[in-house]
Amino acid sequence: MIRYQYQKLRQFLLEEEQRHLETMDREAEEIVRQLRHSEVRIAQHIKQTKDMYRELWEMCHMPDVKLLQDLENILEWTELVQMEKPQPVNPELTSWHITGVLEMLNKFRVDDPLSKERASHYMSLSEDARNVIFGDDHDGAPGESQRAENFAAWGAQAFSSGRHYWEVDVTHSSNWILGVCKDSRTANTNHVPAFEEAFFLFSSKRNNLYSLSNIFLPLTHYVQRPLGRVGVFLDYDNTVVSFYDVSKGSLIYSFFPSSLSSLLTPFVCIGSP
Repeated sequence: MIRYQYQKLRQFLLEEEQRHLETMDREAEEIVRQLRHSEVRIAQHIKQTKDMYRELWEMCHMPDVKLLQDLENILEWTELVQMEKPQPVNPELTSWHITGVLEMLNKFRVDDPLSKERASHYMSLSEDARNVIFGDDHDGAPGESQRAENFAAWGAQAFSSGRHYWEVDVTHSSNWILGVCKDSRTANTNHVPAFEEAFFLFSSKRNNLYSLSNIFLPLTHYVQRPLGRVGVFLDYDNTVVSFYDVSKGSLIYSFFPSSLSSLLTPFVCIGSP
């Protein structure tokens, strides 16, 4: 009976995997179709814009009377070109629930992975995310620019083997970074030249648009931004670091580094809402 239950479960998961992959293939085909259609429309728009530029250039040499006579037609044509401006394609993929993944991950759960004692309350991150400056409370009252900075914290412990899972609540923040990294701070400075051996998921909001990406790989993840808790799973022995949308029980992204050689610690940076 036990063998039958496991066989039935394996068959169910295989069928779910097949449906998941087939759906992703269909979504990919549809996105490619939309991108090709957009490419054609952009080419047409570029041609129309060049034609309009040529007409406007010729207008500059018209007599004033002729210019006034043709002005209404030219304005209508200009408005028509602007109205036909191609809209960007949003290549968003469906976040699929993976049966049993959270139950499996919770077997490796780490309680209180982030240490309050090792928190830095003010953090400045460069645009390329390669340079970070931290400030502590004892440095004095923060300046006006520091008040808008981020809250960052390292893990209470570092890992050099085994499998470990923890969750971070990002409900009230639009901008955040979380994952694992080698803690390269020293006791004599609050400046970190660069994160070493780091695997991060990065959420940012610009012009009311959200994006998920890797900091060190210019790769945007076209899935919905998690609105609750994000799960981080470090499988050190098999060199995998994965991120999960807890509310959906779905995978966001997995790193597969060729090797791991450092003590890795959890890291989180929560920005202003």
